[in-house]
Amino acid sequence: MSNVAIYGTVLGVYLAVLIAMGLWMARRTRSVEDFYIGGRQVGPWVTAFSFVAAYFSSVVIIGGGAFGYRFGMSTLWVAASNVLIGCTLAWIVLGRRIWQFTKRLDTMTIPGFIGRRYDAREAEIISALIIFVFMIVYNVSVLVGMGRIMEGLMGIPYTTGVLVAGVIILMYVSIGGYLAVVWTSFIQAWIMIFGLLLLGFATLHAVGGFTAANVKLAAIDPGFVETPGIWGWGGLISFALIVSFGVWGMPQLLVRFYSMKSTRVLRLGTILATLGGAMAIFPYAIGAASRLLLPTLENPDLAIPKLTEMVLNPWGAAIFLAGVMAAGMSTFASVLIIVSGSIVEDLRRGRKICGGHENGASKGSGSRALLYGRIASFGAGLVSLLIALKPPGLVLVITAFAWAVIASACLWPVVLGIYWRRGTRAGATSSMIAGAAVALVWMIAGRPLGIHGFIPGVIVSLVVFVLVSLVTKPPAREIVDRAWGTGR
Repeated sequence: MSNVAIYGTVLGVYLAVLIAMGLWMARRTRSVEDFYIGGRQVGPWVTAFSFVAAYFSSVVIIGGGAFGYRFGMSTLWVAASNVLIGCTLAWIVLGRRIWQFTKRLDTMTIPGFIGRRYDAREAEIISALIIFVFMIVYNVSVLVGMGRIMEGLMGIPYTTGVLVAGVIILMYVSIGGYLAVVWTSFIQAWIMIFGLLLLGFATLHAVGGFTAANVKLAAIDPGFVETPGIWGWGGLISFALIVSFGVWGMPQLLVRFYSMKSTRVLRLGTILATLGGAMAIFPYAIGAASRLLLPTLENPDLAIPKLTEMVLNPWGAAIFLAGVMAAGMSTFASVLIIVSGSIVEDLRRGRKICGGHENGASKGSGSRALLYGRIASFGAGLVSLLIALKPPGLVLVITAFAWAVIASACLWPVVLGIYWRRGTRAGATSSMIAGAAVALVWMIAGRPLGIHGFIPGVIVSLVVFVLVSLVTKPPAREIVDRAWGTGR
């Protein structure tokens, strides 16, 4: 059997399972709440591993390998921040309160939470627009990554690879909604972990072990094994923060806390998310070690694909290919649900926050709203797919801005919204605008001092939020009481 046939067989079985899962979950999706947050009935294992799958996309696997190749073992500090800040602390600090607040405020989206927490329709619209635009752009990069992987390993045309991946995701997301997303992500997380373990151990065996790899890298350049090494403190710290602390403001991850069936899920879920998140170590370590086997590689993004062909047999490479596809698909699917919610629940609906009428998420069967949700998710995915078929350079450049802009806009209104009662409508709104603008301008300026745009964006966002809140009128008692569940 040829390599392409082996890849096709493994990938075909995997994709068939995803379609079947989507069709099965469609039978359990009866309401808008089911479609967007699984009816708040998701348990610890599925919540934790779907969180991990959505967090560590194909961008992290391929991009993390590229950073490891370029900067060496110091990138393992990035992996450590992924696990400790992005997984463990996020679950401890955010999980319980986000579940409680969103349940009391009767909301299913991040913009909806911001709007109802601060009684600010304009803040809801601004955050929904930022999420809508930059999440679609981010999804284009995910599709491009999957298309390139299939092109490089299977030899099929890039366009065919993008279409295969994109169409299948559109099918199971638009039909099965959030339940299809989390259950397929649960499966995908295990495939990703197994694939990375397989490639990791094969690579270490090829270079003579972890210690030998460090000795050989130090012989090439001591900076490859030192901290911060050739990267420098500015690049290392800022990149570590954007891919760890930055996820505290990323809607496709925060929504996992919305969907838990109770806060008891956090006890086991935090442990599982930490253990699953530990797989972040592998892309960076593998990428660093790959320099020993691929010393003249011109494009670091090819480190992981080329290494896969070199150290794994065709069946192993096929499994790893499925793992990379799983990483991309889980992220793409999660983002589609978020974009759909931004369109249907936040932009389409005009609502009075504290008046008692049409002030919450769509409940009940809501057949028309459910239909709108499915159409919106399909439409958003189709837009991403069409752009990805012939991605302009501008889109690929803007992709680097996506996380910085979204996190800078949403992080503090969410985090302080569940911890600081004094936060005001004006504070939240001005904070989002200022943080997003600074992050965007900083990235356009070419990241001065080598610092990622997220760092100045999130600092400005925090300062503006606190100062504006302190100099403006405190929020009304009824808004605070509703959010904190007091005064009843």
